Amino acid sequence: MYTNIDNSSLKQVHKFTLRIAIDTKFYLLLCNDSVMIVKKPYNKNNLHIKKSYRVLDVGPGNDPTRRANVLVDKFLFDDSQRHGSLRVFPHQVLVEGAGENLPFKDNEFDYVISTHVLEHAEDPELFLKEMFRVAKRGYIETPSLIGEIFSPKSSHRWVLLLVDNKLLIYDKSKITHGFNPIVGGLFSAYLPYYSLPFRLFVMYRNNLQNVKIEWRDNFEFIVNPQQPEYKAFFTTVWTQEMVHKLFPPFPIGKELLLTFKAFMWFLKDKLFRMIFPHEDSIVYHD
Repeated sequence: MYTNIDNSSLKQVHKFTLRIAIDTKFYLLLCNDSVMIVKKPYNKNNLHIKKSYRVLDVGPGNDPTRRANVLVDKFLFDDSQRHGSLRVFPHQVLVEGAGENLPFKDNEFDYVISTHVLEHAEDPELFLKEMFRVAKRGYIETPSLIGEIFSPKSSHRWVLLLVDNKLLIYDKSKITHGFNPIVGGLFSAYLPYYSLPFRLFVMYRNNLQNVKIEWRDNFEFIVNPQQPEYKAFFTTVWTQEMVHKLFPPFPIGKELLLTFKAFMWFLKDKLFRMIFPHEDSIVYHD
């Protein structure tokens, strides 16, 4: 039995079929990305954290995350690896413990944050696995290899880059070209605070000053990568192809759009803090 179908009907069928194909592909992408990097945020104030979430901050040092309910720090009174004394907000609980052996149950938290701590870790693999164990979602931020070159810190054991959505972690002592702190103050104490163009640029360009990852379940990482295409970032002079892999060239229109979006978020964050000021953190005393 044959049925006549006019052209308008065929067009509708084609549109419907195309929609199914697109939606199915999108659904499959969601399924395949259940373990993934979900976002490369501007900073730790630009995260997807629900109000109901119980949040842990690992190694808060002198800059605890206000949103965190619980803080865990290895050094309660040793300030040699941070810029100042350990600080907490009045609503937070502070627990002593190391990132490689967190004193918490599996999935005890909804979200875990760690900023500028992984580069200090004795065992970065165990550190990350502990974060994945105690929470299903999280955010991690570290200095990038470039940030470390321009503003090196003797307490940092590891240098990092995000390549192909893999966090590459490399032993700093194995890098032979050295780290010169001669202009460190410019990149650590001046540009991030007094240059708006620089602040906006590093907000949306991952790997430039810091590596920033918001993740779900876990993400792929490699400690001391031996694959030539990854090891080369830490052991050889970068080619143009390597630079473009880390920092894909954008058309001027996209660059302007990214800058504008970063500026609007920056402005919104500043205004919010001015209109709704919060109490400051306080120095921790036993």
